[in-house]
Amino acid sequence: MSQLRFAAVNADGLLADLDLPPAAYRALLKLRAVSEAGGRVAIDQGSIGELIGLSRPSANAALRSLELAKLVKKVRNGLYQINPMVAGHNSPQDAVAAVNEMPQEDRLDTPGFLDSYRRAVADYQDQLARQREKRAAQAAAKKAAAARRRGSLHAVS
Repeated sequence: MSQLRFAAVNADGLLADLDLPPAAYRALLKLRAVSEAGGRVAIDQGSIGELIGLSRPSANAALRSLELAKLVKKVRNGLYQINPMVAGHNSPQDAVAAVNEMPQEDRLDTPGFLDSYRRAVADYQDQLARQREKRAAQAAAKKAAAARRRGSLHAVS
C-alpha cells in the first residue's frame, strides 16, 4: 500500500466530469496506489489487468481512456507516468514543484481541458470506426476474390 498522501490539486470534480469508463477509474486508483512518489509506475498491462480484475485487452482500453484524458502517459512498454496533478507525492512542496515543471498542455486545470478531452475521445472513436470499415472492406474484397476463383473453376472430365 502506498504511503503517498499529497496531490497537487483536488481533482475529484474534474475526474467526475471526464465521465471515464469505470475500469479506467479503477485502473487510475490502482496505479496511484502502486506508484512511486511523483507517479512513476513500472507495470505491464497484464499486471494492471490482474490488479483490477480485467483481461489484458480490457486493461489496455482502460489505459487508453486514461491517456486520452492526460491522466496517465505511457513512457514505454511496462512504464507509465501518472499526471503530476493527480499523482501521489511525499510532501505538498514536492507536489507543487512537480506541477510547476509540467508543460502547460499537460495540465488538467487549463481552460477548455474538458472540451479538449471530449474532442480527443471523439477523434479516437472516429479512428476506430475507420479501422473497422477498412477491415470490413478488406474482408468483403477477400470474399469476392474467393467467389471469383470458385466461379472460374470447372470440373474436368
